[in-house]
Amino acid sequence: MTPAGCELCEQPGGLLLWRDDFCRVVRVASEEFPAFCRVVLMRHVREMTDLATPERERLMRVVFACEQALRELVGPDKVNLASLGNQTPHLHWHVIARFADDSRFPDPVWATPRRPGARRVAPDEHALGAALARLLA
Repeated sequence: MTPAGCELCEQPGGLLLWRDDFCRVVRVASEEFPAFCRVVLMRHVREMTDLATPERERLMRVVFACEQALRELVGPDKVNLASLGNQTPHLHWHVIARFADDSRFPDPVWATPRRPGARRVAPDEHALGAALARLLA
């Protein structure tokens, strides 16, 4: 069931990079964190344990492919994986390339900035989509 007003049911949640019938990967519009992706389940589900085990494994395969693609393309110091959903209770994972010179490192991207961060260019959307397609083939 799709509840009215669910942001991730009604909108892609970012720039579409890859999708299949089960989930999609989008790049989040963030000037400060340009290598910030989301893996979003295509249907409305609130929690990982609402999925059958094969579906959990399928979703995590996409999360891990997204992490690998970001590592290959932007060479981050660390990749953060997070599934919160407190404000948007639609199952999704954040996959965020982090760098030691970003404004919040080593804290989460949602923390108060510690310093001005280095400016980074977003990874090429076509290269990122192609890397995801290759890793998920």
